[in-house]
Amino acid sequence: MGGSYELVRTDDAAGHVLDLEAGRCAAVYPKGGGGGGGIAPPPVPSPPSSPASARQRLVSLDVFRGITVLLMILVDDAGAFLPAINHSPWDGVTLADFVMPFFLFIVGVALALAYKRVPNKLEATRKAILRALKLFCVGLVLQGGFFHGVRSLTFGIDMEKIRLMGILQRIAIAYIVTALCEIWLKGDDDVDSGFDLLKRNRYQLFIGLIVMITYMGFLYGTYVPDWEYRISVPGSTEKSFFVKCSVRGDTGPGCNAVGMIDRKILGIQHLYCRPVYARSKQCSINSPQNGPLRPDAPSWCQAPFDPEGLLSSVMAIVTCLIGLQYGHKHKERIMKWLIPSFSMLILAFSLDFFGMHMNKPLYTVSYALATAGAAGLLFAGIYALVDMYGHRRPTAVMEWMGTHALMIYVLIACNILPIFIHGFYWREPKNNLSY
Repeated sequence: MGGSYELVRTDDAAGHVLDLEAGRCAAVYPKGGGGGGGIAPPPVPSPPSSPASARQRLVSLDVFRGITVLLMILVDDAGAFLPAINHSPWDGVTLADFVMPFFLFIVGVALALAYKRVPNKLEATRKAILRALKLFCVGLVLQGGFFHGVRSLTFGIDMEKIRLMGILQRIAIAYIVTALCEIWLKGDDDVDSGFDLLKRNRYQLFIGLIVMITYMGFLYGTYVPDWEYRISVPGSTEKSFFVKCSVRGDTGPGCNAVGMIDRKILGIQHLYCRPVYARSKQCSINSPQNGPLRPDAPSWCQAPFDPEGLLSSVMAIVTCLIGLQYGHKHKERIMKWLIPSFSMLILAFSLDFFGMHMNKPLYTVSYALATAGAAGLLFAGIYALVDMYGHRRPTAVMEWMGTHALMIYVLIACNILPIFIHGFYWREPKNNLSY
């Protein structure tokens, strides 16, 4: 089935929804744990293909997804050697920081195509909830710590320490909220452009605005008290660290509301144990790479922090809703894509200039707008190249990767294929096929 998404009735397209967003949606933390696969239910038979349906197929979406998959692999494998493309340790945006929002944007576009017509809203809702639950559960297995690493032939996870959030879990949350908005809140009028389009989708836009305001209220209005944590240190049992905060609205690594909410609701033992800010100048001698702690490193440098936490995933919904608007049918779509894309970029850089910095771990508003604007520009360019002018041959490899994105993510980004290869060895585990 591999990513098919024709503009057909929703009852036919519903079986393809998960493949539409197949792929890494992911901020690229796969080497630290992430991924998912084998989650789509048996496809609902689609009507026979026809020239009309072939023309309606949005090949550029596959190509865009394939490019994002390639970018994901590049930053995963080369990021350790090229810090400039690795994830930013905190404020700022690098090449790796575009991967997760690109996939979320693609999910939104695909959902607009899949739910073009919804004859049975209750059935569509049931299927969407079921798919989101499957995606979330697969993320728990692949990102929760069940697999112990490429060179470890052991597996299993203590449920008291399983990582609860992750890349696929974030996609599942954004997916179900966006799908429900498209199923229940889309206007019935078939309009193509202008203010009529805004009026038709006003409820979806209102939801996005409410989500954004709620996020900002929590981020800047939540009081963060002092806190402490314990970690295991080689040569000893446990070591305690005290983090002094007692602030409100702080966006630094140690005293932000995003981390506090995750610690209170999920529990610090269920968070990601290799925080990205450990590579910051305040913590690492070799910053922006990992390295020994600085002698004067702050106490929060080794504290668990989940880059796909609860509050930051709220803003991920906004990225998905933006992609949803790009997927709606309208005339002069290139201009309708370019104008909001440039507008979001201008607004994002303005917010960053005035102190609301782009920050992926927190998924700030400026970061969401900047990455969504970049996604819109890239998608418009690919659409013009592939769907308008028909240049599919140069992008054939990207199209194939896009239609098999979830498989590639699971096998490569989540290390399932390397783990499988290391499982075959001669006499001793070190004599495996990879050597």
